[in-house]
Amino acid sequence: MKRKTLSGREVVKILIASFDFEKVRQRGSHIILRKYSAGQKIVTVVPDHRELDRFTLKGVLDLAEILERNFWRKV
Repeated sequence: MKRKTLSGREVVKILIASFDFEKVRQRGSHIILRKYSAGQKIVTVVPDHRELDRFTLKGVLDLAEILERNFWRKV
């Protein structure tokens, strides 16, 4: 199934609004997000690109411990 292409900033907004992440810092074109879940710190890095490749997005979601289907439900 063809998915909508998202920018890095759109992904950051979704992760903050729907998955309780907070923006920790930005270094260059990389935005670092974190959240605490069940006493565990979860950190992910989102490249600030106009379009994220689908495999880059998959890597971001893997680091964030979010299933792709749950992410796409929030888009």
